[in-house]
Amino acid sequence: MAPAFAAERTLGKLGKWLRLLGFDTIIETQCPRGRFFEHGGSRIVLTRTRRVMTAQAALKPVLIRANDPFEQLGEVVRAAALTPEDLRPFTRCLRCNEPIVPVPKAEVQRSVPDYVWQRYSEFSTCPRCGRIYWPGTHTTRSFEKIAEYFNLKD
Repeated sequence: MAPAFAAERTLGKLGKWLRLLGFDTIIETQCPRGRFFEHGGSRIVLTRTRRVMTAQAALKPVLIRANDPFEQLGEVVRAAALTPEDLRPFTRCLRCNEPIVPVPKAEVQRSVPDYVWQRYSEFSTCPRCGRIYWPGTHTTRSFEKIAEYFNLKD
């Protein structure tokens, strides 16, 4: 079973990249005030502060030292021993973390720009927030970064 994460508010970009890779990741800014660490028991807590490392020691948090999101991702990959087999890219909503589901093209016609609807045939949506996803150029660039980062070959 793939690990799940809880990212402190200062690690929002890292949290979005973990979601993009398919990991269940809650971000502190999306939790009710003061309830973030209640989710920690079954998740790997990611923090940038020693205070949290001490206060939440029972959760075995991971201290993230890097400032660059890709360097931070490297710290998480090493700490959680993630492998390419753990990845499920583009299976979660980047906004709310819900698993996205395929949707028929006809259902999104009025919700996406005409150019997108004409050019793409595959769409997914988030059942919670309604955000629509399609395999645009951003997807290709992200896959290239993932392949480069995890040293994947075609």
